[in-house]
Amino acid sequence: MRNVQRIAALGAMAALTVTLTACGGSADTASAPTSAPAAATSEPAAAATSAPAAASDGVTTNDDVFGPACNMLPQGDAPGSLNNMGPQPVASAASTNPLLTTLVTAVGAVPGLADTLNQQKAITVYAPYNGAFDEVKKTVGDKAFNDLLANPTALGGVLSYHVVPKRYDAAGLVEAGKTTELAGGDVTVGGTATAPTLTDGSGNTASVLCGNIPTSNATVFVIDKVLMPKS
Repeated sequence: MRNVQRIAALGAMAALTVTLTACGGSADTASAPTSAPAAATSEPAAAATSAPAAASDGVTTNDDVFGPACNMLPQGDAPGSLNNMGPQPVASAASTNPLLTTLVTAVGAVPGLADTLNQQKAITVYAPYNGAFDEVKKTVGDKAFNDLLANPTALGGVLSYHVVPKRYDAAGLVEAGKTTELAGGDVTVGGTATAPTLTDGSGNTASVLCGNIPTSNATVFVIDKVLMPKS
């Protein structure tokens, strides 16, 4: 992304933070649902409960994937499975992930964003699952949420705050302690490599539902909240 786009995106995100506050509380009222996606009764080998150390360049494999919602992904070579997503660039891979349908819709509403993400060489993506967007919609109301989806500049700013222009695995994120987003602004990383947390500029902390997901150009962390920058 060009610098001008980053500056515009940051301003748009700050405006959305104000909107969240005006519509019934600060962004931290959009907390995760009381029950995150539950794991299936049987766990495939690819969805490990621990996070093995991956390469220092942040590239992961299916064996490195971890988290309580990983079992909700399709299995084998089905669309949205780890085997299916791995060879694809990140936006294309996400388009088949059943946890990310709202995110995919949002990306598609910003002209050129999917292509931009697919063309990046090595990035980290914090991907809010569907329920995270549902909580934002509940907080701000249908009109404000739909207005956001209809505003490519504001929406692009929010989504760009979830993209790091460097590729990290979970251990690398925790070691770094902080990431700087494409849109500007930082996200603070806490927890452990098996249970990382992400705290945005507004003080909201997200948990990882399924992390270390490999795609051809990105490592993806499905998270339980939409991140917001400092207002």
